[in-house]
Amino acid sequence: MADRWHDEGMHAQFPFPSRSSRQPRTGFFSVVAVSAAALLLAGCGTNPSTSNDAQPKEPQRLTPTVVADFPWDSTSFTQGLEVDANGDLIVSTGMYGQSRIYRTNLAGGQRDSQDLPPEQFGEGLTRTGDTVWQLTWKAGTAIKRNAHTLKETGTASYDGEGWGLCALPGKLVMSDGSGDLTFRDPDTFDATGTLTVTNNGAATTMLNELECVADGPLAGVWANVWQSDEIYRIDPESGQVTAAVEASGLLTEQEAAQADVLNGIAHIPGTDRMYLTGKYWPRVFEVEFTGQ
Repeated sequence: MADRWHDEGMHAQFPFPSRSSRQPRTGFFSVVAVSAAALLLAGCGTNPSTSNDAQPKEPQRLTPTVVADFPWDSTSFTQGLEVDANGDLIVSTGMYGQSRIYRTNLAGGQRDSQDLPPEQFGEGLTRTGDTVWQLTWKAGTAIKRNAHTLKETGTASYDGEGWGLCALPGKLVMSDGSGDLTFRDPDTFDATGTLTVTNNGAATTMLNELECVADGPLAGVWANVWQSDEIYRIDPESGQVTAAVEASGLLTEQEAAQADVLNGIAHIPGTDRMYLTGKYWPRVFEVEFTGQ
């Protein structure tokens, strides 16, 4: 079994690996030029590469208030977490030879478990319609699954590493451990654009497990920041971090000694609450976010 540092960033040798960040005239003729430029930009909209042009802004500071907590499988190296349509949780786990995907409820009943091949290290997941996509770390393979049985129905290839994944209407959002997010087609998994994420104008990195919320007070892309207890909420249009959650202290000192990092965010549909957990954590927490 790999040691506890073999996570999706380091997963190998060093505790803090280097990551790359992604990173007027008047008159008739000028009107024609402007119109032509507008048409050109509109035609390029199917494959955008988005930069952060908005004015930098200090993110809102949030803390999680625990509403309830539930037992969690402490043998799971939790990589991806999502609430299913019926309220169950779909979980993706990592580690070579131990990676799998399964469905569970808060009473602890696991089912529909599917193992990954021993050479694949499981990463984030998301559900879109009748499909669940599951990432692998270095294999460059996204596994397409039946959302009801979790059985594999196909695969897609991608460049680079796979870390986190979530779904917004009409698109998937993927992290690779850098400060960039990649938009992908929910049917083909083809890349359709990138977004550089900044925090008050500064570059970000180590964006990890993702959760997308389409509307309401929690709307945005939520990202664990690997090797920290911080969670970002990201505007999927501008790339700016609009809120930062300080989520330390959820586990007791004794529990924390046996666990790995915070990793796992899942919005509870119809509420302003989230589930939070981590790798080898013995509990999952139902939380509300409050401003400082």
